[in-house]
Amino acid sequence: MPDSDTLIAAMRARTPALRGLGYRVRFEITDTGDEMLLDGTGGSATVESGGGAADTVLRLSSEDLARLIAGRLSPMLAFSTGRLRVEGSRGVALKLASLLDED
Repeated sequence: MPDSDTLIAAMRARTPALRGLGYRVRFEITDTGDEMLLDGTGGSATVESGGGAADTVLRLSSEDLARLIAGRLSPMLAFSTGRLRVEGSRGVALKLASLLDED
């Protein structure tokens, strides 16, 4: 199971592709209780540990988040099988998924 620091580092490595997101997304990691916030507003993207106000909240396990970041798990498959839960704007979640798939 990847720890929070590993997940944050992996997501930070993807921030160049996420700078066009234009929204804030909070990831709630269900198996560890950790949270991280992706802020794609302001023309750049940052990832920080902890929560905060967000346009969309994604809930998934640390393993599934690691696979999602690495491109080894389809966001649509994760959502349709219940491994990923979305609260808030599903459009933001879809935009995030398309940006992660661009690499």
